[in-house]
Amino acid sequence: MPLALLALAIGAFGIGTTEFVIMGLLPEVAADYGVSIPTAGLLVTGYALGVVIGAPLMTVLGTRVERKRMLMFLMGLFIAGNALSALAPAFGVMLAGRVLASLAHGAFFGIGSVVAADLVAPHKRAGAIAMMFTGLTVANVVGVPLGTLVGQSLGWRVTFAIVAGLGVIGLAGIARLVPRQPRPEGVRVRHELAAFRNVQVLLAMAMTVLGFGGVFAAVTYITPMMTEAAGFADASVTWLLVLFGLGMVGGNLIGGRFADRALMPLLHVTLGGLALVLALFTVTAHDKIAAAVSIALIGALGFATVPPLQKRVLDQAAGAPTLASAVNIGAFNLGNALAAWLGGMVIAAGYGYTAPNWVGAALAASALGLAFLSGALERRRTGDGDGGDSRVVTGSAAAAPAVARR
Repeated sequence: MPLALLALAIGAFGIGTTEFVIMGLLPEVAADYGVSIPTAGLLVTGYALGVVIGAPLMTVLGTRVERKRMLMFLMGLFIAGNALSALAPAFGVMLAGRVLASLAHGAFFGIGSVVAADLVAPHKRAGAIAMMFTGLTVANVVGVPLGTLVGQSLGWRVTFAIVAGLGVIGLAGIARLVPRQPRPEGVRVRHELAAFRNVQVLLAMAMTVLGFGGVFAAVTYITPMMTEAAGFADASVTWLLVLFGLGMVGGNLIGGRFADRALMPLLHVTLGGLALVLALFTVTAHDKIAAAVSIALIGALGFATVPPLQKRVLDQAAGAPTLASAVNIGAFNLGNALAAWLGGMVIAAGYGYTAPNWVGAALAASALGLAFLSGALERRRTGDGDGGDSRVVTGSAAAAPAVARR
């Protein structure tokens, strides 16, 4: 595997860290700016909405720019946004920094995956893409817990300064190691937009919003929930986030293993299990051991939905998957934004720090309902009882978001 993949993985590590580390630092940020925890939760919502907007916008822009140059531009946005967050004198400025950094998120993974696939022989493309995405996975096991620990010990601004530094390393690596590639030719945005006329594509994206939103409803407020309800010390949140990250890794591997074999049944199991665990978390959040187990299960069940949902979008948008897959990355973050906002509302209404778990359970249950609806429509259209997907999407562009299956 070429060293250029290491540069892409470092960029992915930084992006994954900055997306999730804010959840462990909400109390510190809120106290520093003199705002409430629900208001500080807007930093999660703002980042997520920035990904929703930036994923398709930057992907379309990237079709007109040489790929290496586009990746460098995206890392520049990432660095600027995190530096602004680290130095922000007011809460509104930090929110702007979060949004600026988020604009790079979706397009970096989409374009970076295409570049990674083109760096190696055809039979090694999946491995190359998986290596780049390893940075995102490691971020949730190592980067986020360490960033939380550093933020709680030395101040949250130090964490964001370090993340900006990771962006600088990633940018330097891309500039030095990634070879220039020709500007994409023959890409027609109108053709890509046609995929959104397929009701199954829209249903899959709605499942993405609601299903992954269920995860973020609970995890966004995990720090105050665990310290206030379960009685954990602030320092223990770091290890709870490690459990969540390990659950993510395990769930992603399980989802990737079975997504090609039984896509819709897998979604039924994972979404149903997620709704159940989130509902139970309102009770288990008051016991340390039960809470730790629940957090790991939420990570596992939540991320086990990622491979089948990604594959569902790709299969249903076959022939024009690039923009649809980028928008689906945004859909995950739209779910994050919706859940963080709703979770903040129920806390602000006085229902307590465990109330967002009920919100998450309702969102996951709604996604399960859409999964059954999607399968029923599929069976009606095909006239069989499968309701799954049999088409295979090829090419590096299609493989990009599907790497979670590996």
